[in-house]
Amino acid sequence: MATEGGGKEMNEIKTQFTTREGLYKLLPHSEYSRPNRVPFNSQGSNPVRVSFVNLNDQSGNGDRLCFNVGRELYFYIYKGVRKAADLSKPIDKRIYKGTQPTCHDFNHLTATAESVSLLVGFSAGQVQLIDPIKKETSKLFNEEGSLSSPSQASSSGGTVV
Repeated sequence: MATEGGGKEMNEIKTQFTTREGLYKLLPHSEYSRPNRVPFNSQGSNPVRVSFVNLNDQSGNGDRLCFNVGRELYFYIYKGVRKAADLSKPIDKRIYKGTQPTCHDFNHLTATAESVSLLVGFSAGQVQLIDPIKKETSKLFNEEGSLSSPSQASSSGGTVV
């Protein structure tokens, strides 16, 4: 144990310290195990969107969440705010190369423990229907990019699904 000039013992547990190499910090599990970070882009930041659905399964753990970080889309079991999700074990993870997800939402009316429909909108205007539980990709809408963004589908009077 270290002692200070006055002879006091320091029983304090350090949560961070600095060395020549840099700053070392004790991180909570949720921050330590989160997915790879997207590099900062000063021209414009990529917003993160989150969608929730309850599947009403027998285990009592029917909540699922989906979120996007840059070009990556993640699907997890959600256990509430008091218990962090295990971010090292996603139910489904997708990485897109040419375009990035900008919005997504679940179909709450057809969601079951075996299957859930997730509609994902992309930066180039495409809209994709996927099932993250079955890990299937069903349909791709606006593949030619005639609508410049997924939000125009509803404002132009067209229906996506």
